[in-house]
Amino acid sequence: MCRSSYKYWCSRWRVIDSDKVKLRALVSEKYELSNGSAGSRSIAAMVTQNGVGLSRYRARRMMKALGLVSCQVPKPAYKNVLQPHVAIPNELNRQFNVRSPNQVWCGDVTYIWTGQRWSYLAVVLDLFARKPVGWALSRSPDSNLTKQALNMAYELRGRPSGVVFHSDQGSHYTSISFRQNLWRLQIRQSMSRRGNCWDNAPMERFFRSLKSEWVPTTGYSGFNEAQSSMTQYIVGYYSQHRPHQYNGGLPPNKAEAKYELVSYAVARFTVPLQSKASNGQAI
Repeated sequence: MCRSSYKYWCSRWRVIDSDKVKLRALVSEKYELSNGSAGSRSIAAMVTQNGVGLSRYRARRMMKALGLVSCQVPKPAYKNVLQPHVAIPNELNRQFNVRSPNQVWCGDVTYIWTGQRWSYLAVVLDLFARKPVGWALSRSPDSNLTKQALNMAYELRGRPSGVVFHSDQGSHYTSISFRQNLWRLQIRQSMSRRGNCWDNAPMERFFRSLKSEWVPTTGYSGFNEAQSSMTQYIVGYYSQHRPHQYNGGLPPNKAEAKYELVSYAVARFTVPLQSKASNGQAI
């Protein structure tokens, strides 16, 4: 190759692809929105929901070029213990696929470092769209904490009836105070087998996402900071933006909105047919 040709090639005018620059900016925006936790699958789903087609493989290449790495850690190994609880049966029995909202809720408690001590977070999850519907943060992992989360879910969901609440065999769920609260709200209780975390897998998965995606590795500097961050994750990022594989890539809020839209369309179609049948007209 001639030296002059090589110099000409090095000094050639390079056209900047504006679409590629915008796409990279969108990928960086979604990565920052997830607090550095989203991988190529989540980034691709969130960008696609904004009307820009992006595959997970192209998203992975762009993340590599931008130096973006997900902060999530590999999933831990769990053990199975097949010892049933004698008082409260396992009514759910790992039937995690629910057809409608407010049919089955599950709950659990986890710990979060806040300054100089541990604080405890109780969450209630609606299994239909894996949406957190109630939560509470306290410095004591007692029944008052789990009752606050359950009461919040009961009020925010419009005081539904016929709900099944599933949890593990923690003392804050087997206490007389908590079970009386369930009876007052007319909620049926289901409980996992002793030492078997797979019986409450959706709740365990939610806490894994919370700690790997959002909670800093060193914890929070204080209780108020942790409470604000938990609300931002549960109400903001997780419910409104984070794509969920169970929902076909939709966030929990959009999955429930899609169900309500379909239910309204079906009800609107069937009501005129029923009214004609009652008037004796042929359908």
